[in-house]
Amino acid sequence: MIEALIALAVLLLIIFMRLPIAFAMAIVGVTGFALEIGLRPSMALIAQIARDTAETYEFSVVPLFILMGTFVGRAGLSHELYAASNAFLGHRRGGLSMATIVACGGFSAICGSSLATAATMAKVAMPSMRRYGYADSLAAGSIAAGGTLGILIPPSVVLIIYGILTETSISALFIAGIVPGIIGVLFYIGAVQATIRLKPELGPPAEWTPWPARWIALRRVWGVVVLFVVVMGGIYFGVFTPTEAGGIGAFGGFLFALMRRRLSWQTMFGVLVETATLTSTLFMVLIGALLFANFITTVGMSQALIEFAGGLDVAPIVIILVIVGIYLVLGCVFESVSMILLTVPVFVPLVDSLGFDLIWFGIVVVVVTEISLITPPIGINVFVLRGLLPDVPTGRIFAGVTPFWIADIFRIAVIILVPPLSLFLPSMMLG
Repeated sequence: MIEALIALAVLLLIIFMRLPIAFAMAIVGVTGFALEIGLRPSMALIAQIARDTAETYEFSVVPLFILMGTFVGRAGLSHELYAASNAFLGHRRGGLSMATIVACGGFSAICGSSLATAATMAKVAMPSMRRYGYADSLAAGSIAAGGTLGILIPPSVVLIIYGILTETSISALFIAGIVPGIIGVLFYIGAVQATIRLKPELGPPAEWTPWPARWIALRRVWGVVVLFVVVMGGIYFGVFTPTEAGGIGAFGGFLFALMRRRLSWQTMFGVLVETATLTSTLFMVLIGALLFANFITTVGMSQALIEFAGGLDVAPIVIILVIVGIYLVLGCVFESVSMILLTVPVFVPLVDSLGFDLIWFGIVVVVVTEISLITPPIGINVFVLRGLLPDVPTGRIFAGVTPFWIADIFRIAVIILVPPLSLFLPSMMLG
């Protein structure tokens, strides 16, 4: 246990020294193994874990869903999603912000990345909100918050990572994320409405869209609906595995981009390079995390935590609340993937020993991790927008996301207190 705590302290120190987290976890894990069992076995462990990671069938789902999201981004479906949402909501006060949230939810269903969702929707929604006089704080805040839905609404790369680390069904995790994702959209819309009630001038109404124009805008998003239904429906009914679903989704994204004449040989090359780059980065981080997790397990930290929790005279749900509190604190200094890779190997054995469902816990972890994407000082989505909107101060964006992370606190409370919201759909899956 002492060795594990020292390793965690050294790891945090190295990360704060700006060493990439993949190398930081690998260095600490391998060094710890070298001190425990010798240098040669620790070197052999690097080769074994790297090879096993590259050869594991389940990991093939990662590049396929990344490829699907990249094709969809090039196909320009984000514009149709925003137009359809705007047609139904734009005439209300704050309606363009609410339309942005809904469009982010729809784009997340075919993207799987919060950063890509935020970056894409910033280009689509920000000009429209500025044209109608929206405050930059509300406009940027709704885009940054809506982007966080990308790591929960399936297909989610973060849920894939959690499933691989915990050996939990990725199919079940995907299906479990649907209802909490919808709840997230509704809570964010509620945050916009609460903000507008306090300060109506932040989000003036746009023009009323006639009903015929609304139905035309709605018909244009059929590609998003078809792709989501095919991919998630196939998983839900047991027609194909997540890896097969990723392949079908990637091919569907390719067809949409092709039909919209958005693909050239140069664009195709760019899509493949972007997918390969993101996949390689994720694999490096995963290998480092597995090296570190193996060391933590070897020195008995997980077992020590289980024994410590067993000796406490508190209800198991109190321990879950403490874990959530730790995530909220870590979220102020770590981004989402780093948090999950650092903490899941430590907390999951404890949560499992307390009798909680690991699929439910996965959704809890991802939702509380979403908050880290928009909380200071590290909120990655905020800094993505800062790069795309250099004329908007960082402090103004952080002020704009405040109502949304407050809504997230209420959402995580609902998901913890009502587990069937996450577990009902997975319990009904076929195959």
